[in-house]
Amino acid sequence: MQKKQERKKTIILLGPTCSGKSDAAVLMALELGTEIISADSMQLYRLMDIGTAKPAKSELALVPHHLIDVIWPHEQWSAGNFLREAAQIMARLASAGKTPIVAGGTGLYIKTLTRGLAQAPEADENFRAALLNRQEDLYGLLKSLDPESARLLAPADKRRIIRAIEVLVKTKKTISELKTLMEPLPYDFIKIGLTRDRKELYSLIDERTEKMLAGGLLAEVETVLSQPRPPSKTAMQAIGYKEMEGYLKGLYPYDEAVRLIKRNTRRYAKRQFTWFKREEDTLWVDATGLSAPAAIYGKVKEALRNSHPEILGP
Repeated sequence: MQKKQERKKTIILLGPTCSGKSDAAVLMALELGTEIISADSMQLYRLMDIGTAKPAKSELALVPHHLIDVIWPHEQWSAGNFLREAAQIMARLASAGKTPIVAGGTGLYIKTLTRGLAQAPEADENFRAALLNRQEDLYGLLKSLDPESARLLAPADKRRIIRAIEVLVKTKKTISELKTLMEPLPYDFIKIGLTRDRKELYSLIDERTEKMLAGGLLAEVETVLSQPRPPSKTAMQAIGYKEMEGYLKGLYPYDEAVRLIKRNTRRYAKRQFTWFKREEDTLWVDATGLSAPAAIYGKVKEALRNSHPEILGP
């Protein structure tokens, strides 16, 4: 009887912003002799370095990172693009006998890798703009067309409401129906989640915001906005950029922009917690009280050794 071929493994290091994922991923990649695939939807953009907390140049020099600086702020990207690019990189690494490390906080990207992607149409900006211009209750429209999807969405979540309507109109299928067409990638995913005490995490977020501002975040936003082709709405939804744009437009004073960045980042971290708690089979590591990358990775390594000793070896 032929022995069943063992599936290749991929490590996913996930968690909220400021939890210590990036540093731990670098140390893990160095130990395993492998490479890192970023699962951060904002680090994709060139020119947007400070506000997206991209790895330092020294870290990028130590370990190859992928899916960072791949598009300009005016260009479009989707979860489908991410899946296709990541799958190619993972296949190359696996064929070379390396265990890919995926690190990031964009829950949709992690879900796309581990559970597949619905066979939905690409985003149609003209269709979306037309919907937005309609003087109509879009949530009520979705509720009448696809009550199941409406039940799962908040009435204020315009972006996902419009997407659900778009999918239904273009495919004649609901998003729920399309989910049955998902096919996850053929890997065994080892998901390790970093978590921290909420108060400590929020304090770290405030500290990092101040460092970003001192490092030139405002000037970076001005550079992005001054490009010959204006940045997309998606790019300018990145926290730090939209608030500074509001300040530059005179909508509120600088101190208010700073307050909004901190508040919105904390809210984002809370949403990340909620999203990642739904990721099944995640091995959670508490990094509360730890700041040194080696200390954080030490706990991650211990958890990995206890659960998958074959990854680290003797």
